[in-house]
Amino acid sequence: MAVYRMSLLGTPNIGVYALTTNNYTIVPSQTSEGKVRRLRECLKGEVIRVNVGGTRLIGVLAAANSNGIVLPHFTSDEEIMAIEAALPVNVERVESRLTALGNLVLVNDSGGIVSEILLKEREALRKIEEALDVELVPGEIAGLPYVGSVAVATNRGVLAHPMLRDEERGLLREALKVHIDVGTINGGCPFVASGILANDRGVVIGDLTTGPEILMISNVLE
Repeated sequence: MAVYRMSLLGTPNIGVYALTTNNYTIVPSQTSEGKVRRLRECLKGEVIRVNVGGTRLIGVLAAANSNGIVLPHFTSDEEIMAIEAALPVNVERVESRLTALGNLVLVNDSGGIVSEILLKEREALRKIEEALDVELVPGEIAGLPYVGSVAVATNRGVLAHPMLRDEERGLLREALKVHIDVGTINGGCPFVASGILANDRGVVIGDLTTGPEILMISNVLE
């Protein structure tokens, strides 16, 4: 599996603006055809161009695995229909005051962890679990509640914030059933999800990522 460097919308923070699973990648509607082709080649799946709630912050607002995708309440009907037309997966618009679902959920196809911030939103949490068809357990990473922003998960491994605690590592391993390790992205950023798109077939990283960072990412996610 190769690791590819890329920018998206003029920034190395590619994970802020896109998300990927084993079957598909979603990018903002403004993404160029050249970038779409490159992502299709790298990640080996369909690439859908659509915004979420009229914004480009797809990686922040949405969470997904091979079973489904969950979107914030302000996602428009037109955006929902575009995603449903392109993808044979569960598509769920979650009615919750908490809208940065991509920052609050870390998931692969086996399980996931969810920020304790979401525990008060029981109906929203139930809908997320049903759409993604996994059990979500509450947890933190590096003492932070924004678990989806400080780690990246595939069915091969999890790359997490370098200040990951031992008890958090154990929880991640039990919930997602993969190897866990730590690293940074884009020249030292610990919010690794901001700069990585990864599935079981490929890894795309922000173009400021250094050689040692690439080595760690390759060891964990390949």
